[in-house]
Amino acid sequence: MSIPSIGFKEGEALLDWVGFTEALAKGHDLPKAEIGDTFLYRDPDTLLSRSAWIDGMGLAVKTATIFPGNPKAGKPMVNGAVCLYSDQDGTLDALVDFHLVTKWKTAGDSLLGAMRLANPDSRDILIVGAGTVAGSLVEAFGAAYPRAQIRVWNRTQSKAEEMKASYPQIEVAADLEAAVRSADIIVTSTMSSTPVVQGAWLKPGQHLNLIGAYRPDMRETDDEALCRARIYCDSFDTTLDHIGEFKIPLAEGVIQRGDVLADFYSLDSFPAYDPEAITLFKNGGGAHLDLMTSRHILEKWRAKG
Repeated sequence: MSIPSIGFKEGEALLDWVGFTEALAKGHDLPKAEIGDTFLYRDPDTLLSRSAWIDGMGLAVKTATIFPGNPKAGKPMVNGAVCLYSDQDGTLDALVDFHLVTKWKTAGDSLLGAMRLANPDSRDILIVGAGTVAGSLVEAFGAAYPRAQIRVWNRTQSKAEEMKASYPQIEVAADLEAAVRSADIIVTSTMSSTPVVQGAWLKPGQHLNLIGAYRPDMRETDDEALCRARIYCDSFDTTLDHIGEFKIPLAEGVIQRGDVLADFYSLDSFPAYDPEAITLFKNGGGAHLDLMTSRHILEKWRAKG
């Protein structure tokens, strides 16, 4: 029997955003994942492998090669694949496109957080940042909130204008503070190491959803936002001690571990929308989400025959 190799276009044609969030939620009903990362370096190149094993779902190894010199030769800087293995006997179930898994994992993770915490009738969604992830967010949040106007702000406004050429349904926001103050949902996908969204701009009923920070020195919002909001995340294990968004204010005593109220392994603890509360969700990612995403893609591929 041949092993399926699922490419980006054929895999994406099988998926829908709301259905995918339901699959992520179900994945967290299974036992907690075992996860591990390895890095190999040959300056300036990197090999990153992220692995996960969920009892009842299987195993996955997502490998990325990062070669910064590739763009000069007209090649993508980041390449890779996900190897998905059987939980029953460890045999290879499928190879799944790296970019497909990353796109849907990242945007779907944040969408699940928003759908559990934000106003279900949100009409004004602000995306902060205009990179590759922002495009995925336009698609994901547009599918879940079809009546909402999506606006994009970027530090370099011309990049947001370029994004509008690909996504004509969006509007470009010129003033970040004004855009944050009027939004129902704010989603950040920047590479900033210092806070971009200020807590003083937030108001009750808003949902702030943070994606960009992934290193211990990175933050997209400030202490005031954390102190004013009810805080949630996708995984305690991949956020609290690893990402500056929580790691820095925890070390400085601004917040305590108990202030991060729940992660996706206790989704029942995510409350219904409260118009009197500000909610904050941190997307930390993790190989367990790559495994859940890859398994969902394979199930959809098999169902299609």
